[in-house]
Amino acid sequence: MKIAFITTGGTIDKVYFDAKSAFEVGESVLEHVLRQGQVSFEYVVMPLLRKDSLELTDEDRSAIRQAVQATDCDHIVITHGTDTMVESAAALSDIVGKTIVLTGSLSPARFQSSDADFNIGLAVGAVQARPPGIYIAMNGLIFDAARVWKNRERNRFEPTLSESD
Repeated sequence: MKIAFITTGGTIDKVYFDAKSAFEVGESVLEHVLRQGQVSFEYVVMPLLRKDSLELTDEDRSAIRQAVQATDCDHIVITHGTDTMVESAAALSDIVGKTIVLTGSLSPARFQSSDADFNIGLAVGAVQARPPGIYIAMNGLIFDAARVWKNRERNRFEPTLSESD
């Protein structure tokens, strides 16, 4: 099984610039994380965007969708900012025959205390174990992307409740 990784930016790839006292999205850390994890599966990394997810446009989501459809891989992990991850997942919702997992982090991967490595590992496990569909892997859980939201007050993802729950 070959896994395609599409990188779009977000907190996971942010770099702190001390002179500016600001964070900006930098180069993706994904290849470093995969090398450090000594993964033994075949993969391809496709850098697509370097944006904070709050800056993503409909055109950006269209580009993500096109990249997912263009790859010959049926197993895809997308690194993405957490603030609009659910919206981007919705833009992919009618793609069939592929297992797509979006993940990111609540603190930059370059920080020692980041959740990035854990979330990437969770996404890799999810993309291999779940049937075709769209998922979000965050906070140690795998969510159906159509039934999750980001609780900003608690800084975590939580399942949504439907009327039948």
